[in-house]
Amino acid sequence: MMKEPAPEVTPFRLDSQGTMTVSEKKQEASAHSPPATYEELIRVIHDRYAGLSNSYQKIALYITQNPNAIAVDSVHVVSEKCGVHASGFVRFAQSLGYKGFKDLQTIFRHRLSTAALGFNARVKALEDELDTREDRTERGFLQDLIGRDISSLQELLANISPEQIVQAVDLMEQADTIYLIGQLRSAPVVELLRYTLTMLGKRTVLLDTAGGLATHMAKVIRSTDLLFAVSFRFYASEVVNIMEETAVREVPVVAISDSTLSPLARSAKVLFCVPEHEYTFSRSLAAPMCLTQALVVALASRLQNDPDKPRIPVATQK
Repeated sequence: MMKEPAPEVTPFRLDSQGTMTVSEKKQEASAHSPPATYEELIRVIHDRYAGLSNSYQKIALYITQNPNAIAVDSVHVVSEKCGVHASGFVRFAQSLGYKGFKDLQTIFRHRLSTAALGFNARVKALEDELDTREDRTERGFLQDLIGRDISSLQELLANISPEQIVQAVDLMEQADTIYLIGQLRSAPVVELLRYTLTMLGKRTVLLDTAGGLATHMAKVIRSTDLLFAVSFRFYASEVVNIMEETAVREVPVVAISDSTLSPLARSAKVLFCVPEHEYTFSRSLAAPMCLTQALVVALASRLQNDPDKPRIPVATQK
């Protein structure tokens, strides 16, 4: 009597050493042309991101946030910084149709020839200029943070398009009520928004965690309102869930996050990306705070019909 063939075993998701899932092996084995440009490559990564394994998602997030590093660093240096084995980077490149990491790197090197300085390059230049490298004194920590904030603000200016700002301000101006949500480290950003928008006379509701009512409060948001969400890695699950549920009801969403691969990207009508290149205790809110202030000042110029000298009243003004 013939034995039945053993059932095919589906491996678990990719681990830190680079083991692929069945679906990714099929993708890798399939014949297809690799993306020929940086823009095309990023689109492909975005399209596939949700179906990637944990380590492939980690690689995708790293290379989209650090394109200049991919262009100049070796696969071993990149893998060490990312925390995924070098073989995982090679297989990731092959799953996109490239022969290996070097072919993928060529795309990033071509982009670098016309791109602006990246975050790390700006930081190094500022450190060299201020002579603060390896300064571990108390003042050295301050100088280090200031240098990184300056670099982050420069990168924000280079990456945020005028069209994004106009679209976001349009939505804020048109909204009957602006609902705000941001938890954990993002809470100060939405608190600032609540203050400045309220002082402008814009109806504003903060979906805070008091009483556990944020999810229930979000259910009353209408399509004529706006949800403004802020969240960075590691993303607050309640913020992501509320965004997704609200967007399904065709409520416009403006979001600030750290990557175009952020879970907030799926639901946002306008997404502002403020990359964070080091996940440490000292991560600064200078760039997202500056961005929100710019949006509010732009809104004030419209509401007050004075683009030259928009003013935001203060609570103690008589």
